[in-house]
Amino acid sequence: ARAAAEARFISSAKGKGLFATKNIRKGETVFVERPVVSSQFLWNALYNYRACDHCLRALETAEENAQRLLGKSSLVLPHPEQCSIRKDLHQQCPRCQVTYCSAECRQAALEQYHQVLCLGPSRDDPTHPLNKLQEAWRNMHYPPETSSIMLMARMVATVKQAKDKEWWIKAFSQFCSKTANEEEEIVHKLLGDKFKGQLELLRLLFTEALYDEHLSRWFTPEGFRSLFALVGTNGQGIGTSSLSQWVHACDALDLPMLQREELDAFIDQLYKDIEKESGEFLNCEGSGLYVLQSCCNHSCIPNAETSFPENNFLLHLTALEDIEAGEEICISYLDCCQRERSRHSRNKILRENYLFTCSCPKCLAQADDADVTSDEEEEGEGETDDAELEDEMTDV
Repeated sequence: ARAAAEARFISSAKGKGLFATKNIRKGETVFVERPVVSSQFLWNALYNYRACDHCLRALETAEENAQRLLGKSSLVLPHPEQCSIRKDLHQQCPRCQVTYCSAECRQAALEQYHQVLCLGPSRDDPTHPLNKLQEAWRNMHYPPETSSIMLMARMVATVKQAKDKEWWIKAFSQFCSKTANEEEEIVHKLLGDKFKGQLELLRLLFTEALYDEHLSRWFTPEGFRSLFALVGTNGQGIGTSSLSQWVHACDALDLPMLQREELDAFIDQLYKDIEKESGEFLNCEGSGLYVLQSCCNHSCIPNAETSFPENNFLLHLTALEDIEAGEEICISYLDCCQRERSRHSRNKILRENYLFTCSCPKCLAQADDADVTSDEEEEGEGETDDAELEDEMTDV
């Protein structure tokens, strides 16, 4: 079957866009895409959000997941048969003990990048160059996380392991790139005020851990900044959760009315209790680079959205409206709350985080609105930080 969408070059200002190649109905899956490379966030892993080291599938059962998020080991979930986690399939790397959800993922990781990155018996050695790099990154990039140095490490390791190195270098180079000034802005955003010193420290640690002569440009100050900006601009948040999978499965159960009401009330209360204990951090979270998804431009009235319904890194792009052949497919880089704000507020967020001003139909229609934020928005203004940057894209 012909793909429902293809990337096309629009202009040097806009770069590429994604266009429908046939009529797509509302609710239809436009495509399912596997990332070129992905990685769990480092704080997320440190806090025991257990995910497959390759595909980010949650490894805890729904009940274990809920117990940890609640801080309550006595919790029992009804309908345990609705949990999709298969612990009997889990495997570890025999050398470094990182865990995978299956033999397939262990093999895929080994073939693509894990031979280079496997720490073996040095997994807990703080002086190992890779551990030093991860520790430095964690100390610069606190939760809520929006990126990971390990995504870049996996890119390097992938090229190192590849027989056809040029193919991979070309694959990574097709992601949208920025000018030197723009790169600097993105890196500044990711690392904060001390970014120049921090970037140089990261580059030295990155070089010590991973240097490869085929990729010497990536280790120069300019090349490293470009790599950083590439991940900062194109990295797509990934979120997985065995609890949310269990909830979806429970929602689909055909139950007598009274049982249905009881189950719904139990789930509502569970989420309220979890929010008190763990706040917004419900999912195993990471980021990945997706070739097609990264071509999707932003609109404040998107006609498509991304999600991760398979509880792993497979990204589903779903149509929110009917889309006609030839029409551009757009997603929103803003979450629901941000999209409801004034044009001025929306564009402030987009300029700061993605370096463009939006000219979607909604923004054009509001072009004559005053360039001021309302009082309520002013109060919320300070909250528009990286937490919201992960968009709805991490909503499972």
